[in-house]
Amino acid sequence: MRNFLFIISFLIINCKSDSSAWITLFDGETLDGWEMKISGYEFNNNHKNTFVVGDGTIKVSYDEYDSFDKEFGHLFYTKKKFKNYHLKLEYKFYGEHIRNESWSYKNSGVMLHSEDPKQMFLDQGFPVSVEAQFLGGSGQGDRPTLNMCSPGTEVDINTSNYNIEPRFKASMHCISSNSKTYHEDDWVSVNLVVYSDSIIHHIIDKDTVISYSNIRFGGTYLSDNFLDNVDEPLKEGYLSLQSEGHPIEFRNIMIKEFE
Repeated sequence: MRNFLFIISFLIINCKSDSSAWITLFDGETLDGWEMKISGYEFNNNHKNTFVVGDGTIKVSYDEYDSFDKEFGHLFYTKKKFKNYHLKLEYKFYGEHIRNESWSYKNSGVMLHSEDPKQMFLDQGFPVSVEAQFLGGSGQGDRPTLNMCSPGTEVDINTSNYNIEPRFKASMHCISSNSKTYHEDDWVSVNLVVYSDSIIHHIIDKDTVISYSNIRFGGTYLSDNFLDNVDEPLKEGYLSLQSEGHPIEFRNIMIKEFE
């Protein structure tokens, strides 16, 4: 069933975007087009060189950190907002976990429909957005990746992979996907198919591992900037890569927009 949705999603995208080419968001050498916001620091302060480029990848590095105290960071692609698109990228965890909390071990993600980082508060931990969460395994037990987390948003989780019904309101900030656990520190390729506030598909290994719809403002971590927007649809925003306490690399970040 998940393979069926993967095929249908790509057929729809290809029909709607024949004239659209893949756009490379990261040139492999610089952070041109990217700007950061790290909790506790002003916009574009790359505290302790958290975000660096090396070996053709964007790296979240903690080489200059002695400890980690809620210095959650996000690297935003700020050249434009995106609404309807297919995003693909690869990620790989590496190095040592710098935090004590087990939940942050091999934990990162890409934030979709992110708010403008320039308007974030100094100590704000996460942009209002919806997150495709990346997790890695420790060698034991199940720990799926490409989960859904919802800082400042609420969504409805789809229980059918054919369309947006039936569905239920997400009862927790993070909802696990149906993916397998990736225990090894190898490159993982992911695809995200986004239809504004209507529906978002997380796809890995040609399987749709979670889909959700009715993306809207609300829930936990809602910034004071959006208190008057509760229950309004979140239709578009920036993309951002997350730093949450474990080194990670990103590469081959590409997007194709469609109507």
